[in-house]
Amino acid sequence: MTASSPKGTATTETDLAEKHCTPCKGGVEPIKGRELAGLIKHAAGWNAVNEHHITKAFTFPDFKAALEFTNKVGALAEQEGHHPDIFLAWGKVEVSTYTHKIDGISQNDFILAARINKL
Repeated sequence: MTASSPKGTATTETDLAEKHCTPCKGGVEPIKGRELAGLIKHAAGWNAVNEHHITKAFTFPDFKAALEFTNKVGALAEQEGHHPDIFLAWGKVEVSTYTHKIDGISQNDFILAARINKL
């Protein structure tokens, strides 16, 4: 069953992955509390940190595979106009995202997380 939050945000990872990021003009409250707890459940493997950003670590068999994934995330971020922090190491990529304009988490972060999970 698909539910929507009071703000009308999509709540399943499939719903989120079908959306695209929209430019944030500010003046929007960051997602926190129960709304954040409800959304993070639908972002497989992602964790909310201090209600400020979401993060996920991906593992790979070697550096080349991790780099290829990093490049895909970078291309997706450019396409969506929403840019995460990406840490690349041998066999590992950590992605962290938040919305700078509101200094917190927005629906765009969950959209990007869901689209990254599909890569």
